[in-house]
Amino acid sequence: MHGMRKGVLGVVLAAAVVMGAGPGAGAVGPVVGPEADLAHHGHVSLWDGRVGVRLVSENLGPSDVRQATVRLAFSESMAGGQELPSACLWSSDRVVSCRTGELPATGGVGELALDLRTAGLPDELTVEISTAWRDGVADRNPRNDRHRVLVLATGDPYVF
Repeated sequence: MHGMRKGVLGVVLAAAVVMGAGPGAGAVGPVVGPEADLAHHGHVSLWDGRVGVRLVSENLGPSDVRQATVRLAFSESMAGGQELPSACLWSSDRVVSCRTGELPATGGVGELALDLRTAGLPDELTVEISTAWRDGVADRNPRNDRHRVLVLATGDPYVF
């Protein structure tokens, strides 16, 4: 029994060394194939039931990304019947998904502007911005392409 326990412990320790230890360890994992570093930045504002989003997506490299999809999830429902830019579609009444277009390595930039109406008149909302798809390219630094922003209905731009 002691030998079996030692063997199991050895496997667990080997896995910990390969995957890392501690909070967030193993989140990156091995990278196979091309790698890029997508980042999303911009600002969101809310006033009188209107939501304005200005988003810049960029690729910090080292590989080109032919196409990616950014997802914007709102904590409040949006009013129905709203037109979106041609690169975007409604995934639900609270989620918009948009193509970024081609993002060449080290500096490829895609810009997006949304002007939406909420279903009601919220005092605040939260928007979560994240990369939903990156055409099979690995991203070892996903922290700069995921944001959660609390937006108060002041009309001020809340930067992410």
